[in-house]
Amino acid sequence: MVVIGIDGMSPDGIRKAKSPVMHKMIAGGAVKWNVRTVLPSSSSPNWASLIMGAGTEAHGILDNDWEMDNATLPPVVSGKSGLFPTIFSVIRRSEPSAPIAAAYQWEGFGRLIESGDLSFNKPFKTEDSTAAEFIKYLVKKQPVFAFLQLDDVDGAGHGEGHGTPAYYLAVAKADSLIGEVVKGIKDAGMESNTLVIIVADHGGIGYGHGGATLAEAEVAMIFYGSGMKKGYQIRQQVYTYDLAASIAFALKITPPYAWTGRPVKSAFINFDEPENLWMGKEVIAPPTIYPDKYLYAQAGGLYIDQPATVKMAAAAAKDEIRYTTTGKQPDKNSTLYGPPFTLDRSAVVKARAFDKKGNESLTVTAYFRIAKSNAGNGLKTSFYTGKEWKHLPPFAELTPDKTWISPEFNLSKAQLQPLLKKDSSTFAVAMEGYIDIDVAGEYTFYTQSDDGSQLFVKDQKVVDNNDSHGVIERSGKIYLAQGRHAIRANYFNEMGGFWLDAFYEGPGLVKQLIPAGKLFLNTQ
Repeated sequence: MVVIGIDGMSPDGIRKAKSPVMHKMIAGGAVKWNVRTVLPSSSSPNWASLIMGAGTEAHGILDNDWEMDNATLPPVVSGKSGLFPTIFSVIRRSEPSAPIAAAYQWEGFGRLIESGDLSFNKPFKTEDSTAAEFIKYLVKKQPVFAFLQLDDVDGAGHGEGHGTPAYYLAVAKADSLIGEVVKGIKDAGMESNTLVIIVADHGGIGYGHGGATLAEAEVAMIFYGSGMKKGYQIRQQVYTYDLAASIAFALKITPPYAWTGRPVKSAFINFDEPENLWMGKEVIAPPTIYPDKYLYAQAGGLYIDQPATVKMAAAAAKDEIRYTTTGKQPDKNSTLYGPPFTLDRSAVVKARAFDKKGNESLTVTAYFRIAKSNAGNGLKTSFYTGKEWKHLPPFAELTPDKTWISPEFNLSKAQLQPLLKKDSSTFAVAMEGYIDIDVAGEYTFYTQSDDGSQLFVKDQKVVDNNDSHGVIERSGKIYLAQGRHAIRANYFNEMGGFWLDAFYEGPGLVKQLIPAGKLFLNTQ
């Protein structure tokens, strides 16, 4: 049994990168494209869940800062190592003398496993050396179970962004290393009786992950080799913690009662999908609204002194697209999309696909914001460099390095990157102006940020999304009279990728990006 875990590899990455090895394995094996991660969609909680057969509430590894000596939630049961039982310890208990191996590029993986139960347990600095030493061990020892973890895809996601050319190149490189492992299995004479599983811990969005979006919280799982169905798409629902149970099932080992994961039996020859499988209505692939999302930029866009052209495309040629421009959820009676159309005012466009069988897609949303260059719109933006910030700094005590006018509450990598120090990406931004409210009533404001943010309206803290974290959305409410009100967003980035978006909703307004046309530099 060989498991290859690629940190940060999304289903989109497999589909769009040059990944002939994985596609050959999919054609010759079984695949589940939408395996759900545990939350948060971060590395430690999900690597733990993958090998521990249970979620965070059972094993207690809640975030990437987890260490055994400072855990706030102890595991519901633990072995001599103090860890919740992993597949490594379960196999060792069943096979006391069997070779068991783990090679990993991310050193943090090592703290999640019981080192005393492994015959080979080593971190390596590069993905090439990790794979090479792993293959050497496979050929030499032919272990009963071996786990390989590679990290560069996640590094590309954080460094260049998920869905970028650099990200897809990293997936392609990982694919080539998977091919070398498969060759090593063949060279070791293990091919006829070895099951290989390809999996990831999480996906990503923009420059990060950790949030509760499908892009972050869905991964693929590929079953290939001995005993697997060929060209099969798994229908049963699968979660990351089902991996350990599947390994135990394949090795005919009884899993611990404390595990909650279930084996993905339908991937195996002679096993059907579960009799009690509840599929509900089939969900088809959603359409795309152009300009599409890219990195952290929402679909749609900002248009100054020009109308916006809205173009859509269905994933399947025969699907029809129904849409609205009011933010209302589209249904089968909504406007049928035909040729591209234009918008001369800000709008929230929502669309869904419908097939001939009556199946529907999830809704996709695009935010089109229309503004004029001479209307006094904008936000005064102040930029501050920092060092070792773990939360928002005291802005009143700081002097900005640079100021400019921003059209909306968001951050431009192209604008900010040249301002950062070579040895640090820690910085803060304060954006302030006035928001124009048309109808009095209660409004909900949101920030989505990586790392921390706070939003103030009328000097009242409405949203508190502070501290160092991946992309998290938080919200708050405030009653606002008609007219303009002071609004300010404070933001900081500890390290790596950064993101800030601000949304609002209220009387007659669906949740949307606060549009440039409603933000002003002055009260009048």
